[in-house]
Amino acid sequence: MHGPLIATLESGGTKMVAALASGPDDILVRERIPTTAPDETISALVKFFTQTSSQFGQPEALAIGTFGPADLNPDSPTYGHITTTPKPGWSHTNLLGPLQKALDVPAIFDTDVDAALFGEVTWGAAKGLKNAAYFTIGTGIGGAVMINGHLIHGAGHPEMGHMRVKRHADDHFEGHCPFHKDCLEGLASGPAIQNRWQSPAEDLAPDHAAWNIQADYLAQACVNVLMIAPPQKIILGGGVMHQAHLFPLVRKRLANLLQGYLSYPELEDMDDFIVPPALGDNAGLLGCVALGQRLLRD
Repeated sequence: MHGPLIATLESGGTKMVAALASGPDDILVRERIPTTAPDETISALVKFFTQTSSQFGQPEALAIGTFGPADLNPDSPTYGHITTTPKPGWSHTNLLGPLQKALDVPAIFDTDVDAALFGEVTWGAAKGLKNAAYFTIGTGIGGAVMINGHLIHGAGHPEMGHMRVKRHADDHFEGHCPFHKDCLEGLASGPAIQNRWQSPAEDLAPDHAAWNIQADYLAQACVNVLMIAPPQKIILGGGVMHQAHLFPLVRKRLANLLQGYLSYPELEDMDDFIVPPALGDNAGLLGCVALGQRLLRD
């Protein structure tokens, strides 16, 4: 049985994935739209949702999972805006407003990685768990944490991709982040890998020196989450994690960094603790569906 039809947008720094869907087995239509200038991109999204709603039926809600930083406070005058993003031209852009106006339905606005985590908790690798974390490692790095069934927001949303990590002894790359240089994103994102090694991640051999360095940074990020808000599972997604040989390296390095300090049952099986998203590249899209359906229930 299908749930309510949701208009979804997974808003990324490279591409936008727009869809109408009601669940994992009912994605009626989707389209990848390049993330170019804000006006051009938003106009293409409005056109997509207007045309597909006429063809497939009016959605009951709109759910957006976006790159950031973004304003997620519904009481803020800039709710639904991208704020001080590193993405050129997108700072202080109203993303939600034009799309909600075009569809005239209730809307929810969250981060892309919050959406991905919510999708995995609803239908994927963390289904049934109340405590989980998700990192997406791609053009940038984002992170999300769920505690006792609630996605964590504070004064703003988590910026886990910009946490500080200890530099690997063999890494002399200055860092890619325009704000912090050598934060997690600056050292371990896809562009950081490419700039450091002058080659994209997918072209580096599994035995390349890059992967031990990469595993060290990702394992440090996992340790930081474990020490602050211990999850029952950590999911690593995004384009960089398509290199499947990276998972065993991260698990091994995480165990080495922990040195047996934590005794949670979940840590006894690292293969089941550090995992890829079961929903694959649909995690964000389906997380938006789940968020939209929750909005309607609430």
